[in-house]
Amino acid sequence: MTAPEAVRAAVDAAYRDEWGQVVATLIGLTGDWDLAEDCAQDAFAAALATWARDGIPARPGAWLTTTARHRATDRLRRDTVGAAKVRQLAVLERDPIEPSAEEIPDERLRLIFTCCHPALPFPARVALTLRTLAGLSTGEIAKAFLTAEPTMAQRLVRAKRKIVEAGIPYRVPPAELLPHRLTAVLAVLYLIFNEGYDEEDGRRALAAEGIHLARTLVRLMPTEPEARGLLALMLLLEARRAHRTDDGVLVTLENQDRSQWDRALIAEGLATLDQALAVRRSGPYQVQAAIAACHATAPDAAATDWPQIAALYAELMRLAPSPVVDLNRAVAIAMADGIPAGLALVDDLTESGELDGYYLLPATRADLLRRDGRLAEAATSYEEALKLAPTDAERRYLSGRLSEL
Repeated sequence: MTAPEAVRAAVDAAYRDEWGQVVATLIGLTGDWDLAEDCAQDAFAAALATWARDGIPARPGAWLTTTARHRATDRLRRDTVGAAKVRQLAVLERDPIEPSAEEIPDERLRLIFTCCHPALPFPARVALTLRTLAGLSTGEIAKAFLTAEPTMAQRLVRAKRKIVEAGIPYRVPPAELLPHRLTAVLAVLYLIFNEGYDEEDGRRALAAEGIHLARTLVRLMPTEPEARGLLALMLLLEARRAHRTDDGVLVTLENQDRSQWDRALIAEGLATLDQALAVRRSGPYQVQAAIAACHATAPDAAATDWPQIAALYAELMRLAPSPVVDLNRAVAIAMADGIPAGLALVDDLTESGELDGYYLLPATRADLLRRDGRLAEAATSYEEALKLAPTDAERRYLSGRLSEL
């Protein structure tokens, strides 16, 4: 007999590491998403009892995959109504039911690209990725995105139905489609990370899932530099996440205690970025990671290499132009070339109307005006930003700045 706490720890670790692989293997064999998820759940439940009695297997993933296939086979034998069910059963009974480690293909890459297919609405891509690859329950996903559980359940049902009805292929896209499709995958993973980056609303676990999924993608696509670029960016941002707030108030990058940043994550992020850049195929996530690296390697705010950051934002504008990137470039130019140069760019953005309603536009303008000694104008911009700020931590920070003026 194995101690219950050891079994629980082993099952929890296997769930995190193997859930996506078990589900993906069954989907690849049967094409039935619900059957795959149900039988995967059965396999993990069975592990709790069986491993306590027989011991933890040397290859938990193989054990779980085999058990889930047995459950799927048994279920289809009881319910072989319709040609599709007969075909699924034939596949399960034909293929080896006891695969060796070398014979278990990693199906997760096909699953990632199917979950993130451009034909699916973006919210459905995110939900399906978290459900099938990360193993989050419908309730957990709904809570993370502040959505009612029935609404999220319907979103998942519709996404699975669309995959079947639209004939979305369960495969890695061909070479000519890969760059566009990989961009869609990376966007989903980055959104998942960003949704959990702010601790205030209790969605912290999403950031960990984003990093976990990015690590998985890097293992599955080791020659894709943008996958490594995204992972590097997440690691470098995560390294300073815990110190973004102090007693519920936002702490700006300039004022954070850099001695408290996670040096192990920074080292891993920098090494991952170096591996990506060595491929010499630039992309937006690599550039963003390089910007984060400039901040991570500066011993203090005064030592920040703002000219380099401004140049990197200019490159990012070339690769992925957007008014938000332009706003960040304006800040870098203000710090590198003087406040008036940056303010002129911010004023141009304000006049364009492209960032109307985006609180960081007036917040940025307020900060630059404050640094330039134009305090009355700064106060007006802080008041505007305060009305638009989305979180309590940001509102407390802006209120503090306003009261100082």
